[in-house]
Amino acid sequence: MNYSPKEILSFVEENDVKFIRLTFTDIYGQLKNIAIMPGELSRAFEHGIPFDATTLAGCHEDLLLVPDISTLSVLPWRPKTGRVIRFFCNIMCIDGTPYKGDLRNELESYISSMKRSGYTCEVGTKCEFYLFNTDNEGDPTKIPHDHAGYLDIAPLDKCENVRREICLSLEEMGFNPQSSRHTHGPGQNEIDFKRSDTLTSADNMVYYKTVVKNIAAQNGLFASFMPKPISNQFGSGLHINISVNHNGKPIFSYDNLTEKGSQFIAGILNRIREITCFLNPITNSYKRLGENFAPKYVNWSFENRAQLIRIPYTAGNHPRIEIRSADATCNPYIAFKLLLAAGFEGINKNLTLNAETFKDAAKTNFDELPSTLDEAITLAKNSDFVKENLSPEIYDAVFRHLQYTVTKYEMAEDKHEFEYEYYFKSI
Repeated sequence: MNYSPKEILSFVEENDVKFIRLTFTDIYGQLKNIAIMPGELSRAFEHGIPFDATTLAGCHEDLLLVPDISTLSVLPWRPKTGRVIRFFCNIMCIDGTPYKGDLRNELESYISSMKRSGYTCEVGTKCEFYLFNTDNEGDPTKIPHDHAGYLDIAPLDKCENVRREICLSLEEMGFNPQSSRHTHGPGQNEIDFKRSDTLTSADNMVYYKTVVKNIAAQNGLFASFMPKPISNQFGSGLHINISVNHNGKPIFSYDNLTEKGSQFIAGILNRIREITCFLNPITNSYKRLGENFAPKYVNWSFENRAQLIRIPYTAGNHPRIEIRSADATCNPYIAFKLLLAAGFEGINKNLTLNAETFKDAAKTNFDELPSTLDEAITLAKNSDFVKENLSPEIYDAVFRHLQYTVTKYEMAEDKHEFEYEYYFKSI
């Protein structure tokens, strides 16, 4: 939305807006915010709002939040009187320079460099989650909200009304939900988003989880994005669809891969093991991979839904590829950047898409994705590609957090209970 600061200030006054949430993500991709009153908004636009960032990983200074005007959104679950609006913010240093640990700015800068080379990219996501019942105190239980299965309808599907409310709220906020459904597990749901520019898609993914959790709570339920919340059921994934145009023409095709399209896929397959800890950043992530359609091997195919990368059939003129290994615990700003950087490295280095990585090839001993977070971290730490594509501030802070997670997990006597307390209740 291309508003001016003056238009935003008029909107705030005319629509009885009483609180403005300045949102951003910390180094781990967790959504944070500061709420300011309407009288402070003009100062936020002009100078930024200072905050103590010393408790954020990788930062030892005060920083400024500067609202990105294009991200204005009204929070539909708040009262219509005394409304609440939200902006995503750019994080700046006190001297006015961009903060090098700002994940959003890191992705935006990369997109700009891509455009200068004639490439434009759109990303769409398909994100699964579970709905669980709550107890009398409102705390989550481990009881799924229903026992429906894939594409079931009411009354088997008890999640239908909640999904509808989530989609309507997302639409009211300016998101682009495309479809929703009950998926394979009991109480498991999926909402698909239309393609958006890469930065908007990352913003939407971050806030999508908040919308789902808020609407679920209003309905007396608990929403979990934990990749494997029920050990003997389907895991929840984040499928990332990428469309790329070069000088206005798509590089992917369902029935006839272009040279650049092949190189892009080859680039991702070449680096996927090194970047897996950013796509699957918690110990529980690795209990999903390799089970119930979640990929285990470094391979690709047309249409087949069990492979790491598939090229789905598309009705229309928007061919894409789908990366199927990620889950919703990832930081989308980092995940999207590394996937794009890997793909474009494939183009720049003229990598060949090895026929033996195609699912229908005779070869069956494909390379495997890491089987644990510890293994994935080791691969990433030894990767020059990862180091070259993350700022030192982000690189150091992320690895400290990942290693801390592994250490806590290994020290836990009851690892299942550790994941329940550490992930289930907070993700």
